[in-house]
Amino acid sequence: MKTPKKCLIGLVVGLVFTLASCGLEQASAGAPPGEATIGVGSMYEPQNLDNAGGGGQGATEALTGNVYEGLFRLTDEGRVENLLAESHTVSPDGLTYTFRIRDGVTFHSGAPLTPDDVAHSIRRVTAAASTSSRRGTLDMIESIAGSGRDTVVVKLSSRSISFVYNLSQVWIVNDAHKDLSASEDGTGPYRLGTWKRGSSLSLDRFDGYWGRKAANARVVFRYFTDASALNNALLTGAVDVVTGMQSPDALALFDGDPGYRISNGKSTTKLLLAFNNRRAPFDRMLVRKAVSSAIDERKLLDSIWNGYGSMIGSMVPPTDPWYEDLTHVNPYDVELARRQLAEAGYPRGFAFTLDTPTYDPHPTVAAFVKSELAKIGITVEINMVTADEWYTKVYRNHDFTATLQEHVNDRDVRWYGDPGFYWGYDNPQVAREVKRAERAGTVEEQTALLRKVGRRIAEDAASNWLFLYPQIVIGSSAVSGYPVNGLNAQFYVYDIVKR
Repeated sequence: MKTPKKCLIGLVVGLVFTLASCGLEQASAGAPPGEATIGVGSMYEPQNLDNAGGGGQGATEALTGNVYEGLFRLTDEGRVENLLAESHTVSPDGLTYTFRIRDGVTFHSGAPLTPDDVAHSIRRVTAAASTSSRRGTLDMIESIAGSGRDTVVVKLSSRSISFVYNLSQVWIVNDAHKDLSASEDGTGPYRLGTWKRGSSLSLDRFDGYWGRKAANARVVFRYFTDASALNNALLTGAVDVVTGMQSPDALALFDGDPGYRISNGKSTTKLLLAFNNRRAPFDRMLVRKAVSSAIDERKLLDSIWNGYGSMIGSMVPPTDPWYEDLTHVNPYDVELARRQLAEAGYPRGFAFTLDTPTYDPHPTVAAFVKSELAKIGITVEINMVTADEWYTKVYRNHDFTATLQEHVNDRDVRWYGDPGFYWGYDNPQVAREVKRAERAGTVEEQTALLRKVGRRIAEDAASNWLFLYPQIVIGSSAVSGYPVNGLNAQFYVYDIVKR
């Protein structure tokens, strides 16, 4: 049941004192132009501050482009632009990339940017200990070497059509700075202020920045585990903008109110019911297909997002060049699901544990999945896990039978070509086509191959792609200049201004 808007606002007034008692200072108002503090509300606190060392979506959201920069920048519209690389050339065979790095760039410590820093930064992402999602996309690197004071030469073992795109996600860090998990030394327009774990992370404008200075003096990311608290923070002025609305029912609080602006951007975030393809019973394709067909994903999407978001049927969002609507491959059909389950050898169903993150909307989704699968005799035990527990138990140790998780990156269908990835999908044909696509000589060839991959993983029900999140960003009408698409979870804050 929806709570009327007036009642919710009454509740919010009562929460002002609660927010204050929790240490949420009001975002600054009336500051001179360029000197404002911007409050950003988010559900994704970093697990640590290193996106190649388990920092997760929160580290990417707060630090990419703000504290750390890459050789290239992925814009909010999806274009790749030069950033710390002033220019680059590619050899005719596509195997040698020569980058000229920008002159006059310094790290926040004052150390100058050198070719050695660039080489070190790429190596740390490709190292065996790296947990970066970009590690597998750079495994064709054969050597990296600095040349002179401003040149880096990278040799590849095979052609990589996405190489420059993938480098846009690699932070350039000072090779002398050893601990990135709790401190930083980047080249971005902000330096790290204070990280209060469980509460907030602040960024202060870096006056020695090589480029155009940030449009505001300070940004404070405030973290919430409850969507209602996040919305209330925006209503009470504790934050100026939220990076992604997690409670569609709450849109009624802001819709039509001139004090707020609602932006419906282009999402790349897929919510997955991810099976462990290595473990029975999900090592059987028919079981995975039966589970997929037993869940009414449209009903789930409407109940969670109230008309926002979409179903996709595979890992590819519409913003990827190789998108294809594959929702028909595993249609909602309870009788079909029962037949598939019987054919797989489970006519009376089975029981399994679903590891479920504690933050919204996962608990609600887990309860829905449990109810739907009960119709075909499958018993679901829901095991609630924190983000840290999920990372260790599921992502690193592969100790799970099935899990719920969102995947935020675009162009990430390639992970199904890696049998070592946490869900353990192992299809040699898919692995070959993913590799061929990356070595393609043209975008057209790459697109055709990855469309085949998208279809095959849908036919195998490698995972159950429940829905594609909407990308709803809501901000106070007093602020502007924030991104609305948030590709790959990045959230650039340097252009945000407050009047």
